[in-house]
Amino acid sequence: MPDASTTFATPLDLYRVISRVWSADTSSPTNAWSPSNPAQNHCSVTALVVQDHFGGEILTTRTSGGTHFYNLIDGKKWDLTVSQFAEPVPYDDTPCTREAALADTSPEKYALLTSRLKDNR
Repeated sequence: MPDASTTFATPLDLYRVISRVWSADTSSPTNAWSPSNPAQNHCSVTALVVQDHFGGEILTTRTSGGTHFYNLIDGKKWDLTVSQFAEPVPYDDTPCTREAALADTSPEKYALLTSRLKDNR
């Protein structure tokens, strides 16, 4: 779990910071990212960070672009990267493991994003 200096009251508070630190080197695949669409290709790493801070489950669904990751916290869906999509996401709420989400990104990208959150709090 994160230390007290990186806690957030709500997923929306986390979104306000994480959306400013997403970049090409934290997207998966690397450099499949654009400043005009900052959430693009950040779903798996973001779902891991959300779970770190708020617990709950990581869920997936199939989209035209592939597997999409998001969170379920206290019975409510939180998808901090939904803005990357031009069309509605067809949520099917398939349970997912942290290992599967991490396999879609990398330990290095996860560590980098986590570090940036601490630095930009």
